[in-house]
Amino acid sequence: MASTATAFNPPVRRDPFSISTHHANGHTSDPGINSSPSTPSTPYSPHPDFAGISIRAFLLGLTLGSSIFLTMLLTFNGNPLWRLPFFLSTLSFFHFLEYQVTAVYNPLVATISAFLLSQNGRAYNIAHSLAFLECFARYTILSALTFDLETMVKSYAPDQIRSMETTSWLWLHNLWLALGFSMLLIGQITRTLAMAKAGSNFNHTVQMKKKQGHVLVTGGIYAWLRHPSYFGFFWWGLGTQIVLGNAVCLTGYIIVLWRFFRHRIRGIVRSKLLPVPYLP
Repeated sequence: MASTATAFNPPVRRDPFSISTHHANGHTSDPGINSSPSTPSTPYSPHPDFAGISIRAFLLGLTLGSSIFLTMLLTFNGNPLWRLPFFLSTLSFFHFLEYQVTAVYNPLVATISAFLLSQNGRAYNIAHSLAFLECFARYTILSALTFDLETMVKSYAPDQIRSMETTSWLWLHNLWLALGFSMLLIGQITRTLAMAKAGSNFNHTVQMKKKQGHVLVTGGIYAWLRHPSYFGFFWWGLGTQIVLGNAVCLTGYIIVLWRFFRHRIRGIVRSKLLPVPYLP
């Protein structure tokens, strides 16, 4: 006999706010609902421009790959212009990491602007363009003049330096390159670690108001450096100019970057946004 609902056995009514499992395998009837409480969905930017992001990522990857190939080819042929594609490869990798780290550790702001391709202003692009041009002129147009200057320096140097062989000068040249490579590596790693550690508390745009959920980061690399992302970019920028062999742009980078970060840090402290020493 089929059972009927009575006053003592009321029918079970489904909670409209609960997740239904009509399928025999226990899966939810709505494929868009994640029934696993242990794997919460990651919040992403509400309106990401996926087309713009994919195009920029593709172009950066294409530039990085072709630049590495040209760097290896020119280095193998003994052409000092290997520095130019190497510079492009470091720029491509830097801007790719800016977005990648943001997408992984702070996805809510993972928009096109996270690539920092045009958000740093004209001065940023002009500085890199001048660095590229100086390096090109240094090893093409001014190559003969530079050789004459080096010869003149040797002629007026003390006997100990004047008697140095070509291999000794090559050793000093390689030591200078090693310094530039080290600064590049340390600067990039430091900035990447800073962004990863700060997570959602990091933003490429200076925030003048404290957002909800923003917390002070004092652990990890922030326990050792007060402004690790600024520190990393500063030495990364100087390392690029040392590898390029740019004397003029190296001086300019030192002055401009020092004044820029000094002004920005003082502005943040004066605004009392975070009256604490550890800032990104």
